[in-house]
Amino acid sequence: MEDENCTGCKRSTVVVFDRSAGDIICRECGLVLESHYIDETAEWRTYADDYLNDCANMIRVGAPSNPFLDDGGLSTLISKLGSSTSGVPFMSFGGHFKSRCLNTDQSGLSPALTTICAMSDRLGLVTTIKDSANEIYKKVVAHQKSRVGKNVDAYLAACLYIACRQEDKPRTIKEIRCVANGASKKEIGRAIDYIMSKVVVNIGQSMERGTVHARDFVRRFCSNLGMTNQAVNAAQEAVQRLEELDIRRRPASVAAAVIYMITQLSDEKKQLQDVSYATGVAISTIKKSYKDIYPYAARLIPAWYANEEDLNSLYRP
Repeated sequence: MEDENCTGCKRSTVVVFDRSAGDIICRECGLVLESHYIDETAEWRTYADDYLNDCANMIRVGAPSNPFLDDGGLSTLISKLGSSTSGVPFMSFGGHFKSRCLNTDQSGLSPALTTICAMSDRLGLVTTIKDSANEIYKKVVAHQKSRVGKNVDAYLAACLYIACRQEDKPRTIKEIRCVANGASKKEIGRAIDYIMSKVVVNIGQSMERGTVHARDFVRRFCSNLGMTNQAVNAAQEAVQRLEELDIRRRPASVAAAVIYMITQLSDEKKQLQDVSYATGVAISTIKKSYKDIYPYAARLIPAWYANEEDLNSLYRP
């Protein structure tokens, strides 16, 4: 425990290091001052029994196991014993390395799973989505390795896209493409179609993409814009009412248009460029969706948020 200046208490207080979660927490108010704290202390091990009794926590050695690899990523290959010309047995190191090199099933899967975790971290996804994406990719590789080929990044992104759908935390293909290491939107789309049409049928695993609604994007988009809680609640209520109408636009486009409409009725108005940047939806697409939604503004916008006079001041496309 150390003394640091807490932004919640507004004074110097004692903080606690939660090494299991990687957080620095204020002892007075419980505010997390820093997340994803990295322990930069040295790693070591010792074989002295007396030393272990005094420093039981000083033997943190080795990488964590990976449950998605058959051996957990911690297997050790032992070569066969050979014999020299003198009859003395010796370890055949050449055979050892040869057998390790031939074991390519796990060597190709491990870096791919690491890449999925890196993509997930860049998008701020939870562990359950990472695990689901890892499991999907493992099934894809087991189904037909040659199909992945050079488009491995596209398939990794596709697995992550489907996993987000499964966990009801959808992301747009454009968002996924930003962390896909150069894979194009078209390549990711083809990979998604292949996994959904081929892998599901032949493996028998349920990986269906759930229906995506505009409400799935609203809170995250509003958070990116820094909107108030009142504006966020109004946007969510408007999107729920919009589901009763036949607006044939992509969910992300509808969410962006509703958010833009809500911001025009608030004190802190947002520019169309800001909404486009926060949602990842093109300005022209937002304008088209706004044009379709505008005639129903009186039915969509909650009365507690805007009155008739406010609605009349809205931009008319």
